[in-house]
Amino acid sequence: MNNFLKQKSDFLKKIDKSKKKSIDKEIIPLIESINKKQNYYTTSSCSGRVVILKKGPQKKKGTKWLYSTHKKADFRELKDSLKTIPKQELWFRQEPLILHICCKTLNDAKKLLNTARTIFKRAGIITMNKKIIIEIIGTELIHTIISRNRKLLVTEAYLKELVKEANNNMKINNNNINKFHKLIRT
Repeated sequence: MNNFLKQKSDFLKKIDKSKKKSIDKEIIPLIESINKKQNYYTTSSCSGRVVILKKGPQKKKGTKWLYSTHKKADFRELKDSLKTIPKQELWFRQEPLILHICCKTLNDAKKLLNTARTIFKRAGIITMNKKIIIEIIGTELIHTIISRNRKLLVTEAYLKELVKEANNNMKINNNNINKFHKLIRT
């Protein structure tokens, strides 16, 4: 077995280290299709999500999700997550797809990159630990502060608009995932 195939096999056997500890259901078909290809494997992914985050004292340390979905956001559930407003800042975030794919060769990376760029504006080749990685990131996103010092900074009407826009972005994001999946299957 060559070095790339061994790395791929070893990597795909590893335990998921993400906070969620599982792959988003919405992206599993795409990931399976990529991982079936001999010259590629996925190293990390997020299908996109809508979250309310309580900021910790450091950038990632102490950050807590009060609400999170990888599907269409439900306004009532989201609003229920805001019943108790903490002192720390709360942020409403709608995040797009992010996908990292390890490629066997630079030519394999260029080929996949050309396909990805027909759909995604933010796609490029990076190197990590002597590996060739394609990074694909959707462009549909919203990041905004919604509370500080136990005070909600937005009205209910504005929060509804944020959810509406986030859900519209997630629909575009999911359509792009499906288009990319269709292209790489052919």
